[in-house]
Amino acid sequence: MASIKDVAAEAGVSVATVSRALNGHPSVSATARARVLAAVETLGYRPNALARSLRTDQTRTLGLVISDVMNPYFTELARSVEEEARALGYSVIIGNADERPDLQDHHVTTLLDRRIDGLLVSPTDGGSPRMLDAARAGTPMVFVDRWIPGVDVPVVRSDGRGAVRDLVAHLHGLGHRRLAIIAGPAATTTGRERVDAFREALAAYGLPLPDAYIGQGDFQADSGRRVTEGFLDLPEPPEVVFAADNLMALGALDAVRARGLRVPEDIGLAAFDDIPWFVHTDPPVTAVAQPTRELGRAAVRALVERIAGRPGESVTLPARLVIRRSCGEPPREQHPLSPSPVRRSTP
Repeated sequence: MASIKDVAAEAGVSVATVSRALNGHPSVSATARARVLAAVETLGYRPNALARSLRTDQTRTLGLVISDVMNPYFTELARSVEEEARALGYSVIIGNADERPDLQDHHVTTLLDRRIDGLLVSPTDGGSPRMLDAARAGTPMVFVDRWIPGVDVPVVRSDGRGAVRDLVAHLHGLGHRRLAIIAGPAATTTGRERVDAFREALAAYGLPLPDAYIGQGDFQADSGRRVTEGFLDLPEPPEVVFAADNLMALGALDAVRARGLRVPEDIGLAAFDDIPWFVHTDPPVTAVAQPTRELGRAAVRALVERIAGRPGESVTLPARLVIRRSCGEPPREQHPLSPSPVRRSTP
């Protein structure tokens, strides 16, 4: 592997000139810089990122700790973060907390030990000690999707309340009155917010949300399956189940089919967090879609602002309702793979 000395010899300049040319120092003439870059290309030289970071106090690396890499929502979010970071000249190291605070702390510690420039976190279970310590110590940080009240960190998230209101209005218009929810963990902001939004939307139509129609899940498919089985065992099962994330919705679908029942003929199903798979299920699933790619890009931009010493602004983007056929919607005259009609929520 070529060294900086090899580049200097090839270009006919000093090692110091090579270093200054590669770091954009204005003292290097255009001619010398051109020779250095030509030598770099000829020799295939790659600067030592660690050595450079020791000189500049930056590694041009961001850390991303997500709640569950198996969740398609977070997979798409991570992809968007990586794309935007690369466009801004950063690399990204990803850690999967698997909805466990101890794993979240492990990844935060590891990333800080690698001297990342800033950290994006989707907090699990209300946070974890190491992550909270890092935030309070002034580590450049942005919360994405979830957040922790009282911690002074910018938050980039979507607002699903309008879309949930649209969903309840849609279900009410279809004649459904017994509506149940598979809730996410109460320790997470998204878990609490989605239940509250659902309850408020039902109240606007004078509909109750009895305790029997609130099932506690954990954003995993198994919990969606377990809660739905409980709903189906009720003397008066719900007409529609609203799963507060996509994996719990898939678990709910499994539970319904395991009983020999059909969606939506026997029970309707809707989900928060639309995913590409939902258009291919039978029937396609009506869902609340978050602007995932936009959230990832906005989170990176906010973090880069923090790294630069500026405050970095919180960003809230509206979610939207995507209507398909899992809640008893009438058939539509369209090809099954054509775009589904979209109803946009109001902020």
